[in-house]
Amino acid sequence: MPRTRERRIERIRAQLERAGFYVADSHSVRPSSFDLAARRDATLLLIKVLKNIDALDAEEAGRLLELGRLFPAIVLVIGDASGAATLDPGVVYTRYGVPIVTEETLQEYLDKAVPPFLYASPGGTFARVDGDRLRVLRGERGLSLGALASIAGVSRRAIQLYEEGAGAEWQVVARIEEYLGEAVVRPIDLFGTAPRRADPDDDAPGEDRPLASTGDELRDGVLQQLDGMGLEVTVTVRAPFDAVARTPDVLLAAVGSLRTALHRAEVLHGIARVAEGHAMFIVRGGSHRTSIGGLPLLTVSELRRHRDPDELLDEIAEREGP
Repeated sequence: MPRTRERRIERIRAQLERAGFYVADSHSVRPSSFDLAARRDATLLLIKVLKNIDALDAEEAGRLLELGRLFPAIVLVIGDASGAATLDPGVVYTRYGVPIVTEETLQEYLDKAVPPFLYASPGGTFARVDGDRLRVLRGERGLSLGALASIAGVSRRAIQLYEEGAGAEWQVVARIEEYLGEAVVRPIDLFGTAPRRADPDDDAPGEDRPLASTGDELRDGVLQQLDGMGLEVTVTVRAPFDAVARTPDVLLAAVGSLRTALHRAEVLHGIARVAEGHAMFIVRGGSHRTSIGGLPLLTVSELRRHRDPDELLDEIAEREGP
């Protein structure tokens, strides 16, 4: 029998596919910062599935957000609990900048187009107030700031802040909506705007950032060669690939043994297709194979023959499967 986490990943994948997403599953490759990559039209998602969201530490969240910037993609964690407390459906939680929802919340969003309206914050559970709508409704009812504040059980200043778009505790929103008989909250778009693509000059304007070391001399040499071709190369950690390069399309690069290539071929090829980019695996030593399951294979010596990125991409395209 599949383990509980694997069953959850399978269910989430099925939900995404029913909603029209093309999905690649990467959870079989360890380590990996994400379990599913999914695309529908211009929306690209990287999804991590956790039982307890306390397992998402700052370092892991940072890696996930960095991948989101590199593709670019929207990152999302699906979780069940925080410590001993069960997460509530319909609420968006956040850890280290990563949005988190329950499987039920995602299903409602995908299957019924019902967005969440609440978000968790250290001070409680809040809703985003549609300030313009609240102001109009208050005016139509002839309510002063003080009158509505009395109904809601808050100060006049709080009502002013709500009309400026500030968040409000869900109990306060519930009292306002019950009295007005109208909704005054904004839905939360889980698949909102993806982060902009990372700019290699962001951290050091006017200077080239050195590539991070992977701790492997041969792998570092391969990635430095790609960087030397003029590609924007970023080393990744805990991903099925060793680096992401821009061509300007996404190019996923991995380096290792033929055995590792055989294990990762389906995953890498699938992620590249979902990202509408390319992937390649640089094998150590010789190989008579040019691809595995649609994933182009190049030996180190074959890669070193290339000095121009367009020539490299042409060879990758020739070796790619359908």
